[in-house]
Amino acid sequence: MDKSAVDDLRERVHGRVVTPADVEYEPARRVYNAMIDRRPRVVVQATNVGDVRATVDFARDGDLDLAVRGGGHSVPGYGTCDDGVVLDLSGMRGVRVDPRTATARAEGGATWGDLDSATHAFGLATPGGIVSTTGIGGLTLGGGIGHLDRSLGLSCDNLRSADVVTADGRFLVVGPDDEADLFWALRGGGGNFGVVTSMEFGLHPVCDVYAGLVFFDLAHAADVLHFYRDLIQTADERLSVFPAFQIAPPLPFVPVERHGEPLVGLVTCWAGPMQDAERAVAPIREVAPPVAEHLGPMPYPALNSMFDALVPPGMQHYWKTALARELTDEAIAAHCEFGPRLPALNSTVHIYPINGAVHRVDSGATAFANRDMTFATVIAGIWPDPADNETNIRWVRDYYQAVAPYSADAGYVNFMSGDDQPRTPTNYRDNYDRLVAVKQAYDPDNLFHLNQNIVP
Repeated sequence: MDKSAVDDLRERVHGRVVTPADVEYEPARRVYNAMIDRRPRVVVQATNVGDVRATVDFARDGDLDLAVRGGGHSVPGYGTCDDGVVLDLSGMRGVRVDPRTATARAEGGATWGDLDSATHAFGLATPGGIVSTTGIGGLTLGGGIGHLDRSLGLSCDNLRSADVVTADGRFLVVGPDDEADLFWALRGGGGNFGVVTSMEFGLHPVCDVYAGLVFFDLAHAADVLHFYRDLIQTADERLSVFPAFQIAPPLPFVPVERHGEPLVGLVTCWAGPMQDAERAVAPIREVAPPVAEHLGPMPYPALNSMFDALVPPGMQHYWKTALARELTDEAIAAHCEFGPRLPALNSTVHIYPINGAVHRVDSGATAFANRDMTFATVIAGIWPDPADNETNIRWVRDYYQAVAPYSADAGYVNFMSGDDQPRTPTNYRDNYDRLVAVKQAYDPDNLFHLNQNIVP
C-alpha cells in the first residue's frame, strides 16, 4: 500500500487516518483484550457515514482485510488485524432519545454507558449487557444478553431499525419493511453483513431498579445453584437473577477478612414497582447465611456499570460459553468443582437466564436461534499478567469440557474465543442456511470475515 493510496484515503475521510508512521499508531491499534497484538496497515478513526463508506471502498478495492471496531470488547480481537484496515467507530457515539415514540437512535461506536445515560434522563431503558463500556453494536448484533432479558427480551429483540454500509459501499436503512432479510440477519448474525453505523432501539419505562449482589460461602455453592435453577423457572419475569463465581474484590460491603477469597454470589435485578422489591428478592437472602450483601434501589445505569472496574482495558481475555435447556445436577457438580478455582480476581463465571420474554420470540424470527435454551454460561478468564496465559487458558478449557456433556450443541457468539470459529454453524442451528443466503446477497466475497464468520 503506497503513500499515494493513503493520501487519497485521507482526502476522502473527515476523521483521522493513522498509519505506523504516525505517533498515534500505538494507541490506535490497541484493543481491549491485551492478548491480541496485531499491526494493521492503517486505522481509520471515522466520524461519520462518509468516512465509513470511504474505508469500506478502500479495503475492498485494495483487497485488504477489514476489521470493524465498535466498543472494542471482542475477546477474539476481531476489531483489529495484521496488515489490513481497521475501521474504528469509537468516534461515532452520539445518542438521540425521542421520548414521544419511546425510541433512541445511537451511532455505531456508542457504548451501553452512552445509551443508558441518555435514556435514563427520560426514565427509559432498553436491554443491554452487564458492562457499560461494551459497544452497543457488537452486543446487539450477536443477540444481547443482560439484566432485562426476562421481561423485555434480548437487545436484538428491541432493535427497530439500523443504518448499514454494505460491502459494495451502499448505504441502506433497514427495518422490518426495508431490506427485511438483512434486518432479520442483523439480529443475532453478528458483523457478517455490513458496518452498522447507527441503531434505533425501542425503549421501556425502566428508571430505578432494586439490584445488586449477595455473596455466600463456597460451602453453599450447590445450594445456591439448585435454588437458582428452581427459582428462575417460575419467577416473576421482572426479576433477573444469575449466579456468579467471583473472587471477592476489596469492596466496602465485603468483610476485610474475606477480600481475595473465592465466593459464590447471586446477582439480582428487580425491574418492577419498588414497593414490591423486598418481597421479590426475599427468597434470595434465605438461601444460606450471606457473607456480604449490596442490594437496594439504584439507577439502572449504575447496575449496568457495576462490573466495570473488574474488566478494565489491557487485561488478558480467554472465554468459553455453554448453553443449556436444563441446569442438571451433574452440571451443578461440575460448576462446584471448577468455579471455586478462579485463577484471578478479574475472572468470573456467570450463568445467565434466557427465558421469559426471550422464549416468546420464535427461533426463526431473528438470527438468534437459541430461543429454547434457558441457561447461558460464560466462563470468562480475565487476568493481568501474560505470564499466566497458559495456566489460565487451561482453567477455562477444562471448565468448559466439564460442563459440555450437560450442554446443548449451541453457543452464543458474543462469548466465544477465536478457536470457537468452527462452531459457528451449530451456533445458528436451523437459521444457518438462511444466514448463508443473506451473506451471499450482501457480502458474496466475504469482505466482512473478521467475526464468527458465516461463509457465503
